[in-house]
Amino acid sequence: MSETLARRVGRLVSGGFHAVLDAAENLAPEAVMNESIREIERAVDEVRAELGRVLAQKHLATKKMADESNRHETLSDSLQAAVDAGRDDLAEAGIAEQMDIEARLPILENTIADCAAQEKELEGFIAALQAKKREMQQELQQWRTAQQSNAGASGAAGGSDLNRIARNVEKSGNAFDRIMGKQNAVYNSSDAAQLAKLKELEDLSRNNRIAERLAALKVKK
Repeated sequence: MSETLARRVGRLVSGGFHAVLDAAENLAPEAVMNESIREIERAVDEVRAELGRVLAQKHLATKKMADESNRHETLSDSLQAAVDAGRDDLAEAGIAEQMDIEARLPILENTIADCAAQEKELEGFIAALQAKKREMQQELQQWRTAQQSNAGASGAAGGSDLNRIARNVEKSGNAFDRIMGKQNAVYNSSDAAQLAKLKELEDLSRNNRIAERLAALKVKK
């Protein structure tokens, strides 16, 4: 995962609802908050795309390592046959290839381990972003409820506030760019099916963890 994307995830997860509202001034805080939630969704898509690339690299490295190991084992049998036949030249060539394979295997092992670490990190980022999205959606709903209560108490003044907000909705995009330091990265996925599968896997994993914690709590009762 690139450092820029990692910093972006950190900024989104650490951002606060009330800080956004305070910075929004009079430029439609609800529109700004909705845009904040949409940016989190875009970041989740980007992290999922990065996760897909890491998983593909891990798969290729794992397959290559298996092929190399099989080749190494096959050469061992061939080497013995060459020695038995008195063909030292063939045995030497086979030994040289085995040594090359042995030099490549640690690199492949490191690649797989690195991909596994990135996979875990990216899955953690997705979980954190999804949790932040749920938190923001809940806080936005609470804010809407409070606004409705205030509108009912203030009567005509509330209608005036709504008109002012409506006039300024068009400006909210620029306000969000200034407030949140938005990066205008354009995400173009060439494999929507892969992203859908990753999303399904992520949801299944989360539901399993929830069920496990619930079962553990029931055992303690």
